[in-house]
Amino acid sequence: MAHTDLFRGGRLLVVAFEGWNDAGEAASGAVRALKDVLDVVPIADIDPEDYYDFQLNRPMIETDDDGRRRLRWPGVTLFGPAVVDGLPRASAAPSDDPLAVSGMNHDNIYLLLGTEPSRGWRTFATETVDQALTADVTGIILLGALLADVPHTRPIAVTATSENAEVRDELGLERSSYEGPVGILSVIVEAAEEVGIPTVSLWASVPHYVHNAPSPKATLALLDRLEELVDVTIPRGELLDEARTWEEGIDALAEEDDEMRGYIAQLEKARDAVEAPEASGEAIAQEFERYLRKHDDDEPGGDVRRDE
Repeated sequence: MAHTDLFRGGRLLVVAFEGWNDAGEAASGAVRALKDVLDVVPIADIDPEDYYDFQLNRPMIETDDDGRRRLRWPGVTLFGPAVVDGLPRASAAPSDDPLAVSGMNHDNIYLLLGTEPSRGWRTFATETVDQALTADVTGIILLGALLADVPHTRPIAVTATSENAEVRDELGLERSSYEGPVGILSVIVEAAEEVGIPTVSLWASVPHYVHNAPSPKATLALLDRLEELVDVTIPRGELLDEARTWEEGIDALAEEDDEMRGYIAQLEKARDAVEAPEASGEAIAQEFERYLRKHDDDEPGGDVRRDE
């Protein structure tokens, strides 16, 4: 049961990128939620000059707390546990805050968060894995979200897969059967597995007819599944209320649009007719293929397109 111990008690890196892999900002939202409650600090930045086309991912001008205007460049940051006297600060001074992460492994989690790079993917993946090796990471969990033909009124489906046979066997996961275009997450998976770091990928299915809005319900679904793998209890904060408001807002829009309401009813019927089809790698592959084909979709809710 070695790999189970690695994932439930080892040093873990949780990864998400904004952009193509992040429908409804669900994956990046989950890692941000973790960053807000974990006692982590930035420990490394990846130089954006090597990996970004700034005409595609433009820097942003912002005003800081001192009133100075500064450029914020797209990039990726690695966060790790804050350390006091050689020990994680969370262990050295346990928190009584009810909104703090708890569990057996909460002070042993690293995070990688940023914008998906636009070039140099193989080098980027190698640099990311080198940082994981330097931090003695024993397992990587990659979060993604895709647009799918699913109703917002049902639980958000999260599919967990692994390219590592031992991990699949011991955690009860499947191997993805998807074939087609991929994002940076798949490149990191291959690079990590090649050097012996086992990986797990979690993908949430976001209703495609609300693709322009952040989906806190999908973020919650990823956090729920993540808890099972990292052996921590993650406080939800305001996410529960935000998810409820998100669903109620879509309900209100559907009430004013007969076509949209009918379409959602069809999705509900299809979802209820089959017992958890989203739980298989084959199902997520089919959803991804439909998502990529729908550039000119004219169904209620507008066009479905890839996030660039």
